[in-house]
Amino acid sequence: MATGKKKIRNIIIIAVVLVLIVGIASGALFVVRQNEYGVVYEFGAVVDIKDEPGLYFKIPFAQTTGTLPKTMLLYDLPISDVITADKHSMVLDSFALWRISDARLFIESLSGSVYNAESRINAIVYNALKTVISSLNQETIISGRDGQVVALVMDSIGDSFDRYGIEMLAVETKTLDLPDDNKNAVYTRMISERNNIAASYTAEGEAEAKRIRNEADKQVEITLSEAEAKAETIKAGGDAEYMRILADVYDTPAEAEFYSYMIALDSMADSMTGDQKTLVLSPDSPIAKIFN
Repeated sequence: MATGKKKIRNIIIIAVVLVLIVGIASGALFVVRQNEYGVVYEFGAVVDIKDEPGLYFKIPFAQTTGTLPKTMLLYDLPISDVITADKHSMVLDSFALWRISDARLFIESLSGSVYNAESRINAIVYNALKTVISSLNQETIISGRDGQVVALVMDSIGDSFDRYGIEMLAVETKTLDLPDDNKNAVYTRMISERNNIAASYTAEGEAEAKRIRNEADKQVEITLSEAEAKAETIKAGGDAEYMRILADVYDTPAEAEFYSYMIALDSMADSMTGDQKTLVLSPDSPIAKIFN
């Protein structure tokens, strides 16, 4: 009987020891996942940051662990009214994309609280949006909703979040529009202004086209005049050369008389066309003189 009780007691002792060993082992190990930072605290102070996933050791009872998100986070700013440089009211609905870039600094400056971080983001981003929008007129803001405004906002934010261990990835606007009560009036005015600008460009284009056409016509006339003058010069030169050649060829009385004879025959041949083969000549005609 005593032996059985002793065995039971030994089993209980072994079980207790195993439980203690498992408890101590589990207290000395912790897991860090891919999408988080592992933070090791010792009596409330940060002693280590684990930014790679894996299984890690800590001192049981003396050290505790926590985690912080490592992924991109979204903060949706409250909808608010903003005033443009030309004193028009606009409705702003925006959001910010951010992440923790320095876990230790994040803990030291914001107590490791995402809620505290969002409070800072709300204040800094809203002030940057308000500053940018208040420096632009309404028309510029409406036409710059494709990225110009948020680019200016990011420039305005600059490195404001560096001291909190936060990286601001982007600020985007879901809505940046006119209040419903004056939206149609403003759009109508903008369309009218755009039409006036288009009409001005059209008029300038037509005037420039007319000037170019007039200049081209003038240039054509000048070119034709120069070509005609050059043609007359060439023709006169040709005639002069022709006469010089004739003078050289028929420079004796006999050659000159033969030339006159050939010219007379050509003239007579040209005059006898069609069925008319009779040529009537006066006695003093050069052709009649040749035949006589």
